[in-house]
Amino acid sequence: MIASSNGKLLHSANLQMPWPSVIRLNRFVHVPYKRVVMTRKNIFIRDSHKCVYCGRGDLPLTIDHVVPRARGGEDSWENLVAACVPCNNKKGDKTPEEADLVMRSKPFKPNYIMFISRVVSRLDENWKPFLFQ
Repeated sequence: MIASSNGKLLHSANLQMPWPSVIRLNRFVHVPYKRVVMTRKNIFIRDSHKCVYCGRGDLPLTIDHVVPRARGGEDSWENLVAACVPCNNKKGDKTPEEADLVMRSKPFKPNYIMFISRVVSRLDENWKPFLFQ
């Protein structure tokens, strides 16, 4: 343990010790790369819970295929986006260009670091000397 969280303790039956905030590994165990699973929830997170066509986040969202499945579009990170119901209905079975819709951001395959940074809402002051910022 390099730094502890102030005031927090770990308890066992016979022992109590400071709660670690920063630790140093003595031995690194390589874990195979874990990819981000393509789910409806993760697509909404990637697109910041906003429609890629109009940018609104106050309407119910659906999943839209940029290239419609009827035209050979796949279920992939690069072809699925979050869209509000009105924009999705307007687009229908067309491409965004045919429906006269402009995408505010291009869909991409996210990495796990993007998801970790959104989950960690606060940055512990003890971590700052050890992070690459």
